[in-house]
Amino acid sequence: MNIAIYMEGGGRGRDSKAKMRQGMDIFLAEIKDAFRERNWHWRLVCCGSRNETYERFQNEFLNGDTKIVVLLVDSETQVNRLPSDHLSMNDGWNFQGVDNDMVHLMVEAMETWIVADPETLKEYYGKGFRKNVLPSRENLEKISKNEIAQVLDRATQGTQKGKYHKIHHGKDLLERMNPTTVRQRCPHCKRLFKTLLHMVRQTD
Repeated sequence: MNIAIYMEGGGRGRDSKAKMRQGMDIFLAEIKDAFRERNWHWRLVCCGSRNETYERFQNEFLNGDTKIVVLLVDSETQVNRLPSDHLSMNDGWNFQGVDNDMVHLMVEAMETWIVADPETLKEYYGKGFRKNVLPSRENLEKISKNEIAQVLDRATQGTQKGKYHKIHHGKDLLERMNPTTVRQRCPHCKRLFKTLLHMVRQTD
């Protein structure tokens, strides 16, 4: 039995994709460990662009032999409907035959998850980090990706590591972030964990 998650991100290079995959692998460790305890083969694939991610997901779903195939991409805009409906409407993607539980979003972008854990950001960036500019609202998915990017820039620009950079800093932050904290402030992250953990617990 096997599960494959096709994830947007990691840029174009093989090394950058590998780093992002390693970071997300650790962030999703609770799910990964649950599947491995059932002797499932776990595969997380960083695909770069969102279109490449969808194409690889769709190819595996239609032609591969993977039992569970999951898509994980940015929503790019506010989400007011089921993830598959959101992506069909905004990207023109076809999910005929795909269970909606297999389609998941990082709303509006992965950086929303990163901002959800300010203590980890403060610890990682150290001196010069401006925690006070980060949004305090509980549900971060109501904040646009542009605003999230702007507050990350402002919070990190005076640090020794410099402004937040997805490729250079993303892996390290994902490895350090507290998934429980992120789930509390990002409903679609909570949905990802809840759906896949329920799924593995229902299988033998």
